[in-house]
Amino acid sequence: MSSFFGLGKTRTFKPRKDIPEGTKQYQLRKYAEATLGSGNLRMAVQLPEGEDTNEWLAVHAVDFFNHLNMLYGTVTEFCTPQECPVMSAGPRYEYLWEDGAKFKRPTKLAAPEYVDALMNWAQSILDDEAVFPNKIGIPFPRNFRDTVRTIFRRLFRVYGHIYSSHFDQICALGIEPHLNTSYRHFFLFVHEFDLIDKKELAPLSELNEAILAEGR
Repeated sequence: MSSFFGLGKTRTFKPRKDIPEGTKQYQLRKYAEATLGSGNLRMAVQLPEGEDTNEWLAVHAVDFFNHLNMLYGTVTEFCTPQECPVMSAGPRYEYLWEDGAKFKRPTKLAAPEYVDALMNWAQSILDDEAVFPNKIGIPFPRNFRDTVRTIFRRLFRVYGHIYSSHFDQICALGIEPHLNTSYRHFFLFVHEFDLIDKKELAPLSELNEAILAEGR
């Protein structure tokens, strides 16, 4: 869906994760793209009638990972350990990294190192067929929704960092509309399926409230 955001020529931060053709998730993705084309994001995030919620969550987890991947790729030259020595979303919100493997305890990392760890962690889960099955008939694990919530909560932190630390650079690059559309879509999806606790969304609370107020 990179063409939707006009970011096809930007440097991608991580290898793009694609959904195999011929799968149910691929069909749902095509449906989602067609609905997005209408410009009605509120309608675009709603579960299509008769479809499986986990399949819908899986398709969007992959797509939001790819969108954010591209967006962060546009600011990697500005997001350096010197310029961003902590991973934050404004002065009141700092994030520590923990993945239970390399980082067994919450660890302070510079923003680019944090995002690198986050994207590698997310990609390893998205590529795991036991967690994100692509083949028809293979069930999703019982804790799938919890896994998806963790992925979305952590992806939100990257949006928060981009808005709080790199928004001027995003504007200078002329891609502010792409960031805003991507985040609006992300937030409306999160809101529709209750994927992130309100306290976790606090760094962008004013923007979130403005999005919800649109069209009321």
